[in-house]
Amino acid sequence: MATIVAASLCAGGLAGCASSGSQESLLGLITPYRMEVVQGNVVTAEQAALIKPGMTRAQVRDVLGSPMLADVFHADRWDYVFTIYRQGAEPQRRHVVVRFSGDRLLRMDAPVLPVEREFVSSIDVFKTPRNAPPLALTPAQIEALPPPPKPAPQEPEPKAPLRNYPPLEPQG
Repeated sequence: MATIVAASLCAGGLAGCASSGSQESLLGLITPYRMEVVQGNVVTAEQAALIKPGMTRAQVRDVLGSPMLADVFHADRWDYVFTIYRQGAEPQRRHVVVRFSGDRLLRMDAPVLPVEREFVSSIDVFKTPRNAPPLALTPAQIEALPPPPKPAPQEPEPKAPLRNYPPLEPQG
């Protein structure tokens, strides 16, 4: 009897080891938490469209933000590096280089940049539509609203009795 129990336990243990790689097991469904890592500045196509040759460094900084890398040995080059690692979304990495001549922008070297809406949808891990309430009421909903309460009639302010005081200083 003990031999049968031991053999059953060994067979069950081996079967458990064989299925541990399966996505259908309980352990395949539980994943450890992975910290979201976001570094750098997001540069979108809308921001890149605002950058024009001849802009000053301050103007470029106003549009794109501070560069992630401004090297002392390459004073005429700013690097904007952006990386994001988010659980459930594809990792992203972009590198935009801005080159200056003195205080004026020469050019911006960048890959094809997404528009802001594309970027947000690429990092959105909740692809199913959310049950958010609409921001405006339909005309039928406005009709169904109860009428606003009428303000209470305001009572007139009480009038103080007229008093006649003698003058403080003698009149002469």
